Amino acid sequence: MAGKELRTISRRTYETELLRLQTELVKLQEWVLTGKKRVAVVFEGRDAAGKGGAIKRLTEHLNPRVTRVVALSRPTERERTQWYFQRYVEHLPAGGEIVLFDRSWYNRAGVERVMGFCTGEEHRRFLRHCPVFERMLVEDGILLRKYWFSVSDVEQQERFRRRLEDPLKRWKLSSVDLESITRWEAYSRAKDEMMAATDTPESPWYVVESDDKRRARLNMIAHFLDSVAYHDVPPPSLTLPERPPSTGYTRSPRGLQTYVPDHAARL
Repeated sequence: MAGKELRTISRRTYETELLRLQTELVKLQEWVLTGKKRVAVVFEGRDAAGKGGAIKRLTEHLNPRVTRVVALSRPTERERTQWYFQRYVEHLPAGGEIVLFDRSWYNRAGVERVMGFCTGEEHRRFLRHCPVFERMLVEDGILLRKYWFSVSDVEQQERFRRRLEDPLKRWKLSSVDLESITRWEAYSRAKDEMMAATDTPESPWYVVESDDKRRARLNMIAHFLDSVAYHDVPPPSLTLPERPPSTGYTRSPRGLQTYVPDHAARL
């Protein structure tokens, strides 16, 4: 899509198609649950590239007991001494689960590499081991998908500015995020090196152009659905029972319980 003038998707068109895709996601979830499938989806990309927004729309109507998001914080002192992939392994899906990694083991190829949080040898070892690790997951039956959200420097700068000024989004910014502005080319080189080493036939990368958030979300979810050979699983037949007649129960007086104040009445 680079260099093409893309038409703007109207909110109505966006919301209509998003709802259709979300309906298909519910079907996929039921297929995963009943078939005890294991699905892992990796979301990577620059800061403010739109990963979180895509994850939010993808999970909006799904069962959190089946589909869960993993967003790990920085490793503890103990975790720093473990095999690098170890703390991610415990979050991989079991049968009947979908796991969405909001950033993943690829931290080592990105922020750790650029910010000097790992050594050169640790980074080189990661690039050697990662394709092997992912091949093991795929050969064991895990459906692994990897998405890289690609945002331009101009759009990233604008999103940072909006976050800085919005009290509801200010928490999304950190000093490390802002430093990515001055290290744009370093992150670009690290990303190119990562792609060259880990974009494999068994576990390819899929790039999502994300300057347009609506388009990015629709494209990513549609591709994800198309990449999985799921089928519709008919739900169990349920019938709403008739409410039985009262047996004389009387509700306890309201004064015996503590109710939240009616804030809405003051609006």
